[in-house]
Amino acid sequence: MVEWTDFERTTITSIFAKIDYDKVGPKALSRCLVVYPWTQRYFGNFGNLYNAAAIVGNKMVAAHGIVVLHGLERGFKNLDNIRETYAELSHLHSEKLHVDPDNFRLFADCLIIVLAAELGPAFNAEVQCACQKFLNVVMSALGRQYH
Repeated sequence: MVEWTDFERTTITSIFAKIDYDKVGPKALSRCLVVYPWTQRYFGNFGNLYNAAAIVGNKMVAAHGIVVLHGLERGFKNLDNIRETYAELSHLHSEKLHVDPDNFRLFADCLIIVLAAELGPAFNAEVQCACQKFLNVVMSALGRQYH
């Protein structure tokens, strides 16, 4: 079980309340697909992903980025029960989709960059630390089925 400080709980909830899912989700997933092109193999049915412009302009990428952020929302709303919150998604990604669990980390890294750009100076080291901790706990829960 993860111990959350009051600052971490408040920060994580505040960050997700401030961000525009329709903007941040697509930016984070697009960045992940551009920077780590091997992650595109899981999105073969998304059509044209041949270059950065095509990825950024792809409506299916944008929609899935939003879905991912809503998935993260489930986590911050269940901070004391993250493992169980993501048990079904872990099973889906492991057994059905066969997603390499390292891709969760790659997306999280891209999300941190997008959050820093969106929030500017408010995304200081302490805020980043809380966000990183949250994303690490979520990644661990999503990767649990793989062990």
